Amino acid sequence: MASQAPAQQLVTVFGGSGFVGRHVVRALAKRGYRVRVAVRRPDLAGFLQPIGTVGQIHAVQANLRYPASVAAAVKGADAVVNLVGIMQEQGRQGFSAVQANGSRAVAQACAAAGIARLVHVSALGAAAESRSSYARTKAEGEAAVFASVPGAVVLRPSVMFGPEDTFFNRFASMARMLPVLPLVGDGATKFQPAFVGDVAEVVARAIDGTVEGGRVYELGGPEVLSLRQIVEETCRIIGRKRLLAPLPFPLARIMGSVLQFADMLTLGLIPDELVLTRDQVTLLESDNVVSAAAAAEGRDFAGLGIAPTSVEAIVSSYLWRFRKTGQFDTARAN
Repeated sequence: MASQAPAQQLVTVFGGSGFVGRHVVRALAKRGYRVRVAVRRPDLAGFLQPIGTVGQIHAVQANLRYPASVAAAVKGADAVVNLVGIMQEQGRQGFSAVQANGSRAVAQACAAAGIARLVHVSALGAAAESRSSYARTKAEGEAAVFASVPGAVVLRPSVMFGPEDTFFNRFASMARMLPVLPLVGDGATKFQPAFVGDVAEVVARAIDGTVEGGRVYELGGPEVLSLRQIVEETCRIIGRKRLLAPLPFPLARIMGSVLQFADMLTLGLIPDELVLTRDQVTLLESDNVVSAAAAAEGRDFAGLGIAPTSVEAIVSSYLWRFRKTGQFDTARAN
């Protein structure tokens, strides 16, 4: 644990303006840390400043593909958080460039600057032998982090939910647009959704120095839900009855390839909610839940003394906008 008070410490957060980032920045600011938000477009990160006091939060330009910018972003920092990750490759923002080489650049910059407190957010399912490029590069990133900063804290959350998520919001948006919702693999894939605020709390505790370093923590919520259950719950919350159609994996892989190619040809004009990639289909072939080993060794929320928040407690508070009459719909969905 650092001897200095939080107000005397500077924490650089890569990807601090994203979905997870804004919650991490809030958790750190509430503790009193000074926060340097390192992002590709600092002009779009101004919304973070009101989270803290005057001068407590400021944004700087950094791109993980350019090590010099990464080194400049960590200069003078006491601790570093890396949240950068992508679900779909676009142009030069590829899985290897961002999740493997980018993570390596952050870790090497920390090592060169003598920064021992590094928190790296990866994802459940990360595995060096995975057929998914997303999962494989996540594992490569973890290995690169430990190679340069052995005492780093690596977090592997399951799919995260919260007001700005791209999971429940995506299914709700699809249900608003489509009369039939396809379920890849008949919706049998299991998830353990984690509330983004709980994950941010773990990140903040790791920066505090109260989370043991050199370990990988798997973070999943209190419920294990199948993809079908998640879509059904989403439709129930927004009050829209939709036909759920099974989409076998072979057909889903073909559809993923076609949609990915079409999205590239149209320069991204296809709505994000309707884009499915072949790599995402591959990810859905494996469950996304906390392992028995992590739970037994205390490398989960329970082991960290955190009671995870349920989907039911949060999701309905932000999916109301997808109801037919929005916030004015007071009728209970059946």
